[in-house]
Amino acid sequence: MAKQAEKRPRSIFEEVGTTQKSVATPGGIDRGRAEARRGLRIWLGLLFALVVAIVFVGGMTRLTDSGLSITEWNPVSGAIPPLSAEAWEVEFANYKASPQYELMNQGMEMDAFKRIFWWEWAHRQLGRTIGLVWALGFAGFALARRVPPGYGLRFFGIGALIGLQGAVGWWMVHSGLQEGMVTVASYRLAAHLGLAFAILGLITWYFLRLGRREVDLLQARRSAERKLWGGMTGLMHLGFVQILLGALVAGIDAGRAFPTWPLMGDGFFPPDPFQLEPVWRNFFEDPGLVQFIHRMAGYLLLILGVVVWLRGSRSPHGKTRFAVNAVLAMLVVQMVLGIVTALYSAPLHAAITHQLGAVLLWVLILRARFLARYPIVQSVRSLRK
Repeated sequence: MAKQAEKRPRSIFEEVGTTQKSVATPGGIDRGRAEARRGLRIWLGLLFALVVAIVFVGGMTRLTDSGLSITEWNPVSGAIPPLSAEAWEVEFANYKASPQYELMNQGMEMDAFKRIFWWEWAHRQLGRTIGLVWALGFAGFALARRVPPGYGLRFFGIGALIGLQGAVGWWMVHSGLQEGMVTVASYRLAAHLGLAFAILGLITWYFLRLGRREVDLLQARRSAERKLWGGMTGLMHLGFVQILLGALVAGIDAGRAFPTWPLMGDGFFPPDPFQLEPVWRNFFEDPGLVQFIHRMAGYLLLILGVVVWLRGSRSPHGKTRFAVNAVLAMLVVQMVLGIVTALYSAPLHAAITHQLGAVLLWVLILRARFLARYPIVQSVRSLRK
């Protein structure tokens, strides 16, 4: 009878029991991950700052012709600089055996050698520091199981590129130690700088992604602006090519070849651009042709930037519009910096500012591309304010 009573239909006037069923908590997919993401972003931000610093020091090393002052690659023992007069004499003797000393710096004194030595040593030391910061951070987060799903290989990839960058750096320096060379090969310099910007790009992208919850990214992607995303992707690719071209210009001091604008000398096209044999060498070693290609790519980048800006300015998302506006503004600034650098024959302060401008433009393009993919949708209430 008791069992039959339990099965009787419940009256609509009967009180519901007080026992509550468990309900999914909003944001449960990201529960416990906020602190981990914050720590990861701090780690990535530190790596980003260090890579920007090494781009700056690397630029100063190139502009001061210091890159060949250390003629050996000792990843571990090279971290300790000369600490005695005898050690300095050994380093100086090694440099005196290099083609750069024989052909360009005959008679250099020890004080002058120390100035170029410290730039290259600082450059290499920063590289070691970046590798150490990555390794300690990656190992620490992995052991603490603080790496979000899907990010393990991504972070490992950054470390692999950092290691590869060290090898490419020595490959670059080694080219300048060959007979008849007084500087590194321009295409190897381009590979070295391009890899640095690739590392910066990955760090920036992961930093932006970790700033939003996964559930927010999934929802934001439904509002993605596909055409703006495509335009920003094209701008990113062309911008990267322009960075490589700038490295080719820097590698052969082509920025000092034609201190005129908008013409190159007396004409639009540089005179005698294909004198070297075989012909392909001109695209890497002829100062006039290399600078001309860099200029033309700059014009194309600005034109594409305006086209993408016109589309981005119609975005319904305020932060996306602001990001696109920032890209166009920096494009104009960077172009002006390039013109000034050429007109004044690439003085050190102008050239290094132009290089750092490329870093800022690169990051702004990536941020605008990210917001085109994952827009921050504003509520009606925030728009009214």
